[in-house]
Amino acid sequence: MLLKISLVDRKRFVKFADSHPYRNFLQYPSWADLKTEMRWSSELLGWYSKDAHLVGAAVVLYRKVPGINKYLAYIPRGPLIDWFSQDYKLEDWFAPLFTHLKSRHVFSVKMDPPLIKRTWSSHSIKEGIFEYQTHGIKNKRFTDLVSDTTFNSVEFIQQELNEMGWQQNTVVDSFDSVQPQYVFRLRLSGKSLDDLFSEFDPLWQKKINQAEWEGVEVRVGTEQDFEDFYHLLAHTAQQEQTQARQSTYFEKMFRALRQECPERIRLYMAVQDKQLLAACLAIHVRGHTEEIYSAKLGKSDHPASYLLRWKMIADSYERGDQMYDFRGISTKLNDKDPLFEMLRFRLGYAGDACELMGEWDYPVIPMLHWAFDMYMKKR
Repeated sequence: MLLKISLVDRKRFVKFADSHPYRNFLQYPSWADLKTEMRWSSELLGWYSKDAHLVGAAVVLYRKVPGINKYLAYIPRGPLIDWFSQDYKLEDWFAPLFTHLKSRHVFSVKMDPPLIKRTWSSHSIKEGIFEYQTHGIKNKRFTDLVSDTTFNSVEFIQQELNEMGWQQNTVVDSFDSVQPQYVFRLRLSGKSLDDLFSEFDPLWQKKINQAEWEGVEVRVGTEQDFEDFYHLLAHTAQQEQTQARQSTYFEKMFRALRQECPERIRLYMAVQDKQLLAACLAIHVRGHTEEIYSAKLGKSDHPASYLLRWKMIADSYERGDQMYDFRGISTKLNDKDPLFEMLRFRLGYAGDACELMGEWDYPVIPMLHWAFDMYMKKR
């Protein structure tokens, strides 16, 4: 076997993740720490070459199935391997992984690789929306538009995974999977802050300036501000008729991620006259900041939310990030759908909608995987 897999100590894992081109917060030990408090177990695994050099890594989460000594395994936004390696085939990476998972009584493994298949610019999506509305065409998605970029090399990866026995979990929209398959990203590298601001939609520029004129201040919160953040988050969930996580989840998240790196997570708060109008959590790894939870007061399109994102983007830029990630978006272009507002808001910042590879399942023990799949579909 060309590659061997074994446990990696935490310090070495973090060092490897920091240098990997597909690094993201879900593939750091601190995220595993958080999930361990949520009834998951975890391992930090590494792929080693013949000369004992660490060449790949993965945070693997395990969830025990009630009543039997079998586990589901999940690799969120990973693994961190060289997907396009000239030295190793995909089978070289996954064969030792499957052997290890079998020893851990795993019957099924899920992953959502960090590879981008296609992208659509804000300009292209806006033009598409205009064309559809002009001709009265309904029920369209931006995936119906011709993409600005298609990565054929990722199509080849998908083909290889299919031939290995991986099964793609096809979803209708971004939020039908564990991690969003469609995300919105703003590239920061090669531009000044003035360049970035000048590319925003003029209405977005106006709202940002308006918020500043009206005295809205954006500050970084502390652990003591989480109660106010949670109340606003619960308010937003009630307005949107969704469920908010328990406040203890965010407290644990804040502690776990800050313990690994004091700058890993920040709470941004937009305040006017001592009233919290908007807030958002941002998670940072080297070169990349991602939003994860956001909230705002009421349903109104208040300028505070626009200024909040601009300050978060500016902070990301000042840290030296190459990318700011707004995270999940819906593909729907129906302006009557509540999820469209999320896409509309992000389009004003002139980034790109990106389609990732999505979820893939591998039946380590095929019969048990099939039986469990049937059980879940009938629930």
